[in-house]
Amino acid sequence: MIDNFAPKLARVLTEYSCPVQKGALVVIVSTTAAAPLIEALYEAILARGGHPVVQASLPNLNEIYLRNATDEQLAFCDPFGLYIMDKADVLFQIIAPVNTRSRSQIPAERIAKSQQGSRPIMEKYMSRLNDQSLRWNITAWPTQASAQEAEMGLLAYSEFIYQACALDQDDPIAFWKAFQNRQTKLAGWLEGKSHAEVRGPGIEMSFDFTGRPWVSCHGTVNFPDGEIFTSPIEDSVNGHVAFSYPTMHGGREVSGIELTFKDGRATGASAAKGEEYLLAQLDIDAGARTLGEFAIGTNMGIQRFTGQTLFDEKIGGSIHMALGESISESKGVNKSAIHWDIVHSMRDGGEIWIDGELFYQSGDFVIEGK
Repeated sequence: MIDNFAPKLARVLTEYSCPVQKGALVVIVSTTAAAPLIEALYEAILARGGHPVVQASLPNLNEIYLRNATDEQLAFCDPFGLYIMDKADVLFQIIAPVNTRSRSQIPAERIAKSQQGSRPIMEKYMSRLNDQSLRWNITAWPTQASAQEAEMGLLAYSEFIYQACALDQDDPIAFWKAFQNRQTKLAGWLEGKSHAEVRGPGIEMSFDFTGRPWVSCHGTVNFPDGEIFTSPIEDSVNGHVAFSYPTMHGGREVSGIELTFKDGRATGASAAKGEEYLLAQLDIDAGARTLGEFAIGTNMGIQRFTGQTLFDEKIGGSIHMALGESISESKGVNKSAIHWDIVHSMRDGGEIWIDGELFYQSGDFVIEGK
């Protein structure tokens, strides 16, 4: 049974994920479909002395823009969006789509032009993350569209999110603190290591990460959370992967993705569905064919694919890789207008070897307890 979903989630977000301090400018970005959580967050921010500002979009605006904007308008950078990225102390982004396929009929090149136009906002966002002047969190609120995408009823999907966030625990904040402790130990074991080999059904690849940390994600930036990640040395990735899961990106479903890497570049790329879109994204700029992230999903409360990357990349027993922009915490240097996470299952015999030692097998960390 779900009890006080929105207030519980708002409490964890404002007390654990991104603690709101008195006087902080806190921006909430979502759609009107997330009204219950927006209202609960607004109230929680006020209770902690913050200044909440809400930017809630209407369902059809983005589709209208992408269908009707001229090339000049697609290249335009929203000054208000840039202002938010420059001035906010805390940014809460709530995923709450009304239609997950609203961009499916938009030509890929128009989406790419819009992404290029918004690049200054992405650059400001990444810059403020790098200097840690912006604290941010991405979460989700159940909608009929997301439930349909996950092939679930709205009640079942709501229960799925509730449990993935550990809101069914007696003390969710205590749960996430313990989760953080476990993952910090895993990241600590990887410190000072340098080479990874990933093997299993559909995957045979290797990369170096010398001098780059593995970062624990435990609910402060994404919520729910559950992954450890690094940024591969940009020119070190070699091998092939046939991703077991489809992916949603830019409102497009792309499935059956296969990538071949040579000296860090995706030199070969194909998809059973959405290949035109995949190739357009890979050619969006010079950094799009380079891996910005390699990660291991650790949330055992997420065991099914939903079509929502926030959850899918956290599936316990999976890995994911992000094409494009690196994340500053792991000291990657790749730059791109995209950061596209694609998920692959490791439960059926997948292995990760670190400096010649078996680290992970079939979804479990074998080094725990050593």
